[in-house]
Amino acid sequence: MEATKFLDAKGLACPMPIVRAKKAINELKSGQILEIHATDKGSKNDLTAWAKSGGHELLKAEEENGVFKFWIKKG
Repeated sequence: MEATKFLDAKGLACPMPIVRAKKAINELKSGQILEIHATDKGSKNDLTAWAKSGGHELLKAEEENGVFKFWIKKG
């Protein structure tokens, strides 16, 4: 999946992945995609809920070798 912007949030504990994601998505235009990589287990629920509450669309979420990867389309 082709992302407009990439955010490396690996090694960051809650709430930093969300804080960084908010800042990054604000730099995008509606319809553009933010790819986020995080290692905090809580980020799975946090980023899913944040995307929904912010009017964004979680296109895909997967886990690979302890890294949670998210693709969020800006609403």
